[in-house]
Amino acid sequence: MTRPAKLITWTLASLLLVLAVLVIVIATFDWNRVKPTLNAKVSEALHRPFAINGNLTVRWQRELEQGGWRAWLPWPHFIAEDLTLGNPDWLKEPQMVGLKRVEFRLAPLPLLVQRIVIPRIDLNQPTASLKRLADGRANWTFDFGPKDEQAQPSEWVLDIGAIGFDKGQVSVDDQTLKTRLDVLIDPLGKPIPFSDIVGKASAQKAGSAQDYAFGLMVKGRYKGQTLAGTGKIGGLLALQDASQPFPLQADMAIGDTRIAVAGTLTDPRNLGALDLRLRLSGASLGNLYPLTGVTLPDSPPYATDGHLTAKLHEPGGAVFRYEGFNGKIGDSDIHGDLAFVASQPRPKLTGKLVSNQLLFKDLAPLIGADSNAQQKARGGASKQPAGKVLPVEEFRTERWRTMDADVTFSGKRIVHSAELPFTDLSSHFVLDDGVLRLEPLRFGIAGGKLDAQVRLDGRSVPLQGRAQLSARNFKLKQLFPTFEPMKTSFGELNGDADISGLGNSVAALLATANGDLKMLINDGAISRGLMEIAGLNVGNYVVGKLFGDKEVKINCAAADFGIKDGLATTRVFVFDTENAIVYIDGTANFASEQLDLKINPESKGVRLFSLRSPLYVRGPFAKPSAGVQALPLALRGAGMVALGVVAGPAAGLLALIAPSGDVPNQCTPLLEQMKAGKAPRAVKAG
Repeated sequence: MTRPAKLITWTLASLLLVLAVLVIVIATFDWNRVKPTLNAKVSEALHRPFAINGNLTVRWQRELEQGGWRAWLPWPHFIAEDLTLGNPDWLKEPQMVGLKRVEFRLAPLPLLVQRIVIPRIDLNQPTASLKRLADGRANWTFDFGPKDEQAQPSEWVLDIGAIGFDKGQVSVDDQTLKTRLDVLIDPLGKPIPFSDIVGKASAQKAGSAQDYAFGLMVKGRYKGQTLAGTGKIGGLLALQDASQPFPLQADMAIGDTRIAVAGTLTDPRNLGALDLRLRLSGASLGNLYPLTGVTLPDSPPYATDGHLTAKLHEPGGAVFRYEGFNGKIGDSDIHGDLAFVASQPRPKLTGKLVSNQLLFKDLAPLIGADSNAQQKARGGASKQPAGKVLPVEEFRTERWRTMDADVTFSGKRIVHSAELPFTDLSSHFVLDDGVLRLEPLRFGIAGGKLDAQVRLDGRSVPLQGRAQLSARNFKLKQLFPTFEPMKTSFGELNGDADISGLGNSVAALLATANGDLKMLINDGAISRGLMEIAGLNVGNYVVGKLFGDKEVKINCAAADFGIKDGLATTRVFVFDTENAIVYIDGTANFASEQLDLKINPESKGVRLFSLRSPLYVRGPFAKPSAGVQALPLALRGAGMVALGVVAGPAAGLLALIAPSGDVPNQCTPLLEQMKAGKAPRAVKAG
């Protein structure tokens, strides 16, 4: 053997010997000797106590699944027992995290290119106590000391593939959210297939979702409300493979709200996306605001079932979609799609909702018009005082500026009663920086339409509101379908209103209202039976006094009210019947909810009334009283027409007369004569 060959041989032999000695030393080294140094270094880096209190060992094992020559390369397997991580010094409790055992293996070759690759970490019996104080300090936020701006970022990369865990316990005490929770994680014993929970179709769509391996039990309080729930999760949390879904299932009750979800979390390291079936139910949609921050109206009890997806790292903010949901609100069905984007400066809710059969009573909570018992059941703060008709429950305008909204709603069929035929409803709700607009709010009623443009400015204190309403072509025979004399009527009801006010409830808005209200009815009929259908007991009394029990044809009924500071005053209020003209004069006070009306009938031709004194209707809206005034009848409608006082209002009411084809409109001659300042005594029955 030549000298160079001998040199090379001895060099290789020396290297192999050194390597063998190194392997033997590493394999037999007592790693517990490095624990004090390791504990001190980690504690110094985290600025809080860290300790491996139990045994620390390293085992070298081949990874046969690597295949080829790499299967012969041993990997170090690290096992540490009884680990603790302390709290920062501003917390009294000493420990934040505890682990009975941690085990992981380290890929050796990537170390050559400055990558720390840990395919999997297994945590045994983890415990954690997470706390956040009212000033915002949280023990899960670590202080790594002042940042050296000149220091170069580390070129080492940490790559953890997955986290496995078993039985554990987590407690959360968050004073900023008024939340205290205890979460217990326990093995299920036997894994439950993902498809058994979500169904085969959803499982196929989810792809490679693992089985459920652990059960959850949660109890405590969330945002001040009692929380209790159970759930299931997978056993392996994949951090690097964002396409591998992590299964979730939970059924929780928070206050009076019930939430049930089943599906997957993808990209769990970044909380990337959710794909869940969501069932939601509760006493009122408005009660979701404290839990979710989404401003929704008060409602009767509800329940929905739909598909919730979330993309949590979109450039414009996290996007949540609740699609294809079906459910009920009160006794009405509800279907649709909603999207919520956590955008700036305010998040926004958009969507389209449909109800195939909408019960009118289920709309009452929107304006606080449901009963005290129903308000209490849904958690309403205001209670309607006895004897008050107008709803006093206040709108929650402080919530209106927390988000924007653009939602359309269609009620294809409205169920109210056989006597009051609402047919459909459509509306476009727009909430923009505290201003709520309904553009339009449209009801189909008795073959006609009630169109409203509503604007409520919640930015001002008190709220500023305005409503513009237009009623057109209400067919009288459809408006009172169960009233026999109306079935041959060709008459219609038309009206306009423009009302504005200040106040945070319907009662307050009307108590300060200013505006106008006009209404016109032609070719109808009136009787006690009609008043009974309308639920007007006082009207029943008045009709009985004027006309007895017989049904009387109405040629025209015209009303024009001026409203100022909540007091509605008659400008014109007249009924032209086949036997008489009936004048009504007086006020309706929305602030005090008091009526004060005087009714003067004037006979036509030779047909004489036995009544020789005017009638009155007075008292609260809830229970007005009626009677006969101890005064003689004023002639010619108290001289109003003779004085020409009603000429202007009469001209305005003429604009409400719609073309009626071959059927003459009986209101035209009445209003023309009043416009001219003449008494309408000559107007005869049609």
